[in-house]
Amino acid sequence: MGIVKISGDMHEKTRIASKAMTRSINAQAEHWMKVGMMAESHPQLCYTDLLALMLDAAHQHEIANSQSAHTAQKTA
Repeated sequence: MGIVKISGDMHEKTRIASKAMTRSINAQAEHWMKVGMMAESHPQLCYTDLLALMLDAAHQHEIANSQSAHTAQKTA
């Protein structure tokens, strides 16, 4: 965890967006950073496609975690 300095204007925009999206200010900033990173990696994709990629990655992560937990239970 670290501290990121941003302008007052950007903080205000993040605060407003966080209320609209029912996220904390930090969660909103992190979401925008993730989307920005994805957009730089996949410039041909639109926002909706980027979100689909992020959702798929999260789903795959959940599947892997549940399989690991299941395997750990079997060996315990």
